[in-house]
Amino acid sequence: MKQAVIDLGTNTFHLMITDAGQTLFRESRPTKIGKAGINQGVITDEATERALTVLRYFRSVIDDHHVRPEAVVAIGTSAIRNAGNQAEFIERIRQETGIAIRTISGDEEAGYIYSGVRAAGALDEQMALVVDIGGGSVEFILCTDRRIYWKQSFEMGGQRLLERFMETDPISQTAVSRLSRYFQEQLLPLTNAVHQYAPGVLVGSSGSFDTLVDLYFMHEKGQLPDARQTAFELPVREFYRSYEQLLTRNHAGRMQLPGMLELRVDMIVVGACLIDYLLRAYGIQQIRVSTFSLKEGVLADLSHSKAENLGRENG
Repeated sequence: MKQAVIDLGTNTFHLMITDAGQTLFRESRPTKIGKAGINQGVITDEATERALTVLRYFRSVIDDHHVRPEAVVAIGTSAIRNAGNQAEFIERIRQETGIAIRTISGDEEAGYIYSGVRAAGALDEQMALVVDIGGGSVEFILCTDRRIYWKQSFEMGGQRLLERFMETDPISQTAVSRLSRYFQEQLLPLTNAVHQYAPGVLVGSSGSFDTLVDLYFMHEKGQLPDARQTAFELPVREFYRSYEQLLTRNHAGRMQLPGMLELRVDMIVVGACLIDYLLRAYGIQQIRVSTFSLKEGVLADLSHSKAENLGRENG
């Protein structure tokens, strides 16, 4: 049966349509629903209009693929779950597009991300620190390919950090230092968990990590990676080569980097600061990247549930 999953992220909305494990359609479009309102806990009127424009388009694609209404899952994350006008936003979307949004907790989000990263083949028996840097929240999961040992979502995503810390472009060294102190304070629960479980690899999930892989491939090979590949090794030295460029160039300069995407060009700066902090603070010397994230995790869990139900029926 055809299945559509919409991930309504703080910065970007993603649509994925599959049928029996085959991807029929996949697209991401910027909406920036957290812009100018995320730190005030509101989705602005302008952001709502941007969301509606994208979701009307997604609705037409879903209809063109003849996906049944009960097979459409729309997941709301940080910007929506923390908005004071969440109910009004969700109702307006339902009225104008027929798309019913299910808002999930940060803990649920981390669970779906784990399922996605595992499905990508980015995990093995080694203890990993999975990191998903969204626009509104960041999810951290300590895990192996067999199980989760610890997970937590922190409301400190890229759009929040951008509006709070990046007052100049390029970002100032003072702002970078302030960010580092902020991470140290906010991530104390993660620090305690890392000391307990001692991860040997940082596994980045989608988003800014995808762009870091694109920058690496363009620099090393002069071409983008194969779209069918779902897990990558990103040499730490290559991360730091990009890190230096991202922190010393302005918006226009970053856009000139081969492999850069418009929708990530600003948020990747604070994202890179977070990655640098994690590598330094926790002594991690290996980076892996999963192109799969929340939406693939939702699909993996749906498939697993269907298989279990079928097994019960046949049993």
